[in-house]
Amino acid sequence: MKLFVGLGNPGAKYAGNRHNIGFMALDRIAADHGFSPWKKAFKGLVAEGRLGNERVLLLKPETFMNLSGESVQAAMAFHKLPLTDVTVLHDELDLAPGKLRLKQGGGHAGHNGLRSIHAHLGEAYGRVRLGIGHPGHKDAVAGYVLHDFAKSDADWLDDLLRGISDGAVFLAEGDGAKFSNAVALRTAPPRASTGAARPADAPKAAAPKPKPEPKPEPEPAAPDTRNALQKLADKFRT
Repeated sequence: MKLFVGLGNPGAKYAGNRHNIGFMALDRIAADHGFSPWKKAFKGLVAEGRLGNERVLLLKPETFMNLSGESVQAAMAFHKLPLTDVTVLHDELDLAPGKLRLKQGGGHAGHNGLRSIHAHLGEAYGRVRLGIGHPGHKDAVAGYVLHDFAKSDADWLDDLLRGISDGAVFLAEGDGAKFSNAVALRTAPPRASTGAARPADAPKAAAPKPKPEPKPEPEPAAPDTRNALQKLADKFRT
C-alpha cells in the first residue's frame, strides 16, 4: 500500500485557501479514480482505492496544519508502512503558481505541516511541491497562504489538479518522470507546429496591387495602293 497525504486545514472556512491545495489534489484523485467515500480515521479523512496495480490510501489530516504529523503517524502505524511509501502533497511558496516539483527527503523549509511530519517521523518521505507563488515579503506569508485563491487563478489551478490526477498512477508506481510529464501535458501543452492563429496585434500583410491591364496592340495600317499621280492629287486636295 502507498499513502498519499494532502496537507491543509479542516473546515469550510479554509477549503479554498492556498494552504489547502494538498487537500484539493487528493479530492481530484479520489473523484477521478473511483476511490471510496471519505471517512474519518487517523485524526483525518481517508479514502481508499487503486491506482494501476497499487493499493493507495489518501489521507487529509484534520489536526490543522501544524499537527499534521500526528495523523500521518497514526495511519502509518496502523498499516505498518515504511516512510518511503509515503508521499505528501503540499503548497510551495518558492515555486511559481502552477509549477510542480518532486522531492525525496530533505528539509521542511519552514512549512508547518512538513515540520510536524519531520518531528514525528523523520524526513525520508516523498513530496509533491505545488507552486502557489510568494507574496513578496515574509511578513505577508501567513495572510497569503490562508487566503483563498483568486478568480484569476482558476484556470492554472484546474489544469494543475487535473494533471496530478492524470499522472496519479505513475506517482503511485514511483515513476516520477512519467508523473511530471503527465502534469506538464496539462499545464504546458506542446504548441502545434502548424495552424497557429495569427496574434490579434500582428500587422496584416499588404494586399497585392492589381497588375495593369495590357494595352491593346494597334492594328497595322492598310497598305497604300495609290499610284504617284493619285498621291499628288490627294496632296493638293487637302
